[in-house]
Amino acid sequence: MNLEIARLGTTIFERMSRLAHDHGAINLGQGFPDAPGPPLLLEAAARALRDRSSQYPPMRGLPELRAAVAAYYAAHQRLDIAEEEVIITSGATEALAATLFALLNPGDEVILFQPLYDAYGPLVKRAGAIPRYVNLKPPHWHLPLEKVEARITPRTRLLLLNSPHNPTGSLIGAGEWKQLGEICDRHNLILVCDEVWEAMIFDGAAHCSPLAEPSLRGRTVKIGSAGKIFSLTGWKVGWACAAPPLAETIARMHQYLTFTTPPALQWAVAEGLALPPSWHRDHREQHMSGRRLLAEGLAEASYAVHLGAATWFLLVDLHQSGIQMADRDFCERLVQDGGVAAIPFSAFYDQQPETRFVRFCFTKSPMALEAATRRLAAFREALA
Repeated sequence: MNLEIARLGTTIFERMSRLAHDHGAINLGQGFPDAPGPPLLLEAAARALRDRSSQYPPMRGLPELRAAVAAYYAAHQRLDIAEEEVIITSGATEALAATLFALLNPGDEVILFQPLYDAYGPLVKRAGAIPRYVNLKPPHWHLPLEKVEARITPRTRLLLLNSPHNPTGSLIGAGEWKQLGEICDRHNLILVCDEVWEAMIFDGAAHCSPLAEPSLRGRTVKIGSAGKIFSLTGWKVGWACAAPPLAETIARMHQYLTFTTPPALQWAVAEGLALPPSWHRDHREQHMSGRRLLAEGLAEASYAVHLGAATWFLLVDLHQSGIQMADRDFCERLVQDGGVAAIPFSAFYDQQPETRFVRFCFTKSPMALEAATRRLAAFREALA
């Protein structure tokens, strides 16, 4: 048995979802909508399943989808990406795995930024590499550029970032990418940017990809997710975009992981990416009412709410809310006694016994959110 894998256990998202089910709680923990998804996409997938081939598609993905990804980024982010620079994967996590397994050798070091998506550390370790952590600081969670270079050693191979950032909703701007480009150039580093939340940005904010920074264009891998763009998290259609030498290396690893992704879903995603910008804007705005409803309900119940610019999540600062509890203890009691599931922020750290933050997902129905805020208010009163 691989001891590193045996120590991993079950993810906090799976665990909290199971507890929500067992206790009849409203699940505001794991990040998925409770709606079936956009009818146009569902019909496109059904049509493709009926009318198109269900046999193996090309390993790198359907040419139509790869072209659609490139066209989508040209239209929405003004990026010049060629079809041969796109590799379709079975979800963004598989794109991350293929990238890390392809580009890392045992003993390499990778700089990661905490809080972080919980798959990063285990994937880096499974590649035989060593994670080195840099912490983002509240309340703005800005990138501490002065600390990045201090963590670089002769063994550092790669930087792995997430922007828009989950779980904080913060964004990395063009100026920061330029500085990171200078750092990567000085030390000959590859940058992997997990950008799965790029279509879920609110309040007039804008996403900036590192591929827009000339100094990073040839050394960056951009990770994307149709599941997040279209609110269809179970579809598991993702991609990696990179300059040809990097893309070729990632594709070689991808062929020995999942090899391909269901073709009907690929056809449907290609159709969805070609929808006009107005459709994508309207789809994003559908999530805004839930964001506002949950934020207002929590604030009325005397919770200190932190709204980021992106993702489907908001944060509650327990200490600012007058709650002197560890985040895990709070979430355990909340799901069992309060009837609402949330995610403790310490789950987004490799070695963090506790934090003062809790993450809630707002992509639920108005009925579910209203019921959740009532339960959260009652739980808050019971703690007083």
